[in-house]
Amino acid sequence: MKLFVQIPCLNEEVTLPEVIRDIPRKIEGIDEVRILVIDDGSVDRTAEVAHRAGADYVMRLPFTQGLAKAFAHGIAACLELGAEIIVNTDGDHQYRGSDIPRLIQPILDGRAEVVIGNREVTQVEYFSPLKRKLQVLGSTVVSKLSHVDVPDATSGFRAYSRDAALRMNVFSNFSYTLETLFLAGNHRIPISHVPIQVNKPLRPSRLFSNLLTYLKKSAATILRMYTLYEPLRSFFYAGSFIFAIGLVAVLRFLYYYFTGAGSGHVQSLVLSGALLTIGFQMWVVGILADLISINRRLNEEILYRLKRNDPVLVEHASETLGRPLRNLLPSKKIKTSTG
Repeated sequence: MKLFVQIPCLNEEVTLPEVIRDIPRKIEGIDEVRILVIDDGSVDRTAEVAHRAGADYVMRLPFTQGLAKAFAHGIAACLELGAEIIVNTDGDHQYRGSDIPRLIQPILDGRAEVVIGNREVTQVEYFSPLKRKLQVLGSTVVSKLSHVDVPDATSGFRAYSRDAALRMNVFSNFSYTLETLFLAGNHRIPISHVPIQVNKPLRPSRLFSNLLTYLKKSAATILRMYTLYEPLRSFFYAGSFIFAIGLVAVLRFLYYYFTGAGSGHVQSLVLSGALLTIGFQMWVVGILADLISINRRLNEEILYRLKRNDPVLVEHASETLGRPLRNLLPSKKIKTSTG
């Protein structure tokens, strides 16, 4: 059983050595542990530090593509290298390597294909009261919409079986955490979660500049993913809301008409006609979007079967998804810089 621990990084030369040293190299039930660092266009010595700290492989992206893309590049590379279980952790040392055995145990036991590290956010002392409430609210909303029961939806400490990793197709440029939950729920992939401990943050988050930005981007991601995986419901609900407003406008006009004051409320009839038409059109768009989503699911299934059955096509599929593997180098081949 080969386990790969992937670490997406952006300018993490300070914290990365401790992250790598903290990863256990011997785990019960695992024959081989390998570490892959994905350098997302860092301008510091992240790649050199990764090599010196003991990473087995370093993938250097030519420019910064964002956490979600770095994650996707790493998944493709781990699959290409024969990983049977993939653990994703952060380069800022938020998560503890000692929790990896607990994280992968549900996969080893055959109880899950994806395991989320639950930080138990209500008990994290360095989270502000507002952040705790927002984390709980966000996880509740995501769990409801994605049909996946996850108490910590934004945790980046995760384990994937090879089969689950083969299905991970990430489109977002922001963060993979929410998108992959919707994907797992759509494919009925068994998900579990285990409690983990976290370290005190050593620096501010680079994923977002402030809480408002994070909320806006997260809300946009949730809306996009729900529309992607539940197009018929999305457009039906939106269309029904608009149609209902139009219907109320009709009733308003009829009320004034039968009470003798209808001549002065023609605007209600005009507005209602427009709203009823828009609502009906959104229902039609929902049906068309649902038909398109069926074709997308078929394409995803074809891609999954190709990657599962033919190792040569893993690289081809990765290139198709924009995940070049040519930047993947064994750590020993990384050239160190003097700058």
